[in-house]
Amino acid sequence: MRTVAAELRAAGEMPAPAHFGLLTILGSQPRTLTELALLQGVSLPTMSNSVSTLVQRGWVKRSSPARDRRVVLIEVTPVGTATVERVGKAAEAHLSEMLGNLTPAARRRLKAGLGVLRDVFSDAPATRPERAARATRARTPA
Repeated sequence: MRTVAAELRAAGEMPAPAHFGLLTILGSQPRTLTELALLQGVSLPTMSNSVSTLVQRGWVKRSSPARDRRVVLIEVTPVGTATVERVGKAAEAHLSEMLGNLTPAARRRLKAGLGVLRDVFSDAPATRPERAARATRARTPA
């Protein structure tokens, strides 16, 4: 994936990998800065800098729900959604090109290996935010 990412960046098609991850996360639903920092395992200032960069590029926007103006939600814009789709298609095309020369036997081995990975990760422990919340609760005195 590093090779794919490097080639897409060189062609001007891809945001930084961390930014692409944020755009993908925000594609499912708006999030607060704190939620994003927990999901990415970074500090609030680091996440704030990343979000500011995404706002400058027009890929996300900040908004506050009418019910609580203290909350700031980060949500992907139509331009951000188009960026994710464009990068996804470019990555898919690149991988298709790279894997297109595999022999039928190599394709079967690859498919079997991907099946193993799917099984391993479908049974993976809790996601990072859940682990972070449990760790915080464990450190907090009763």
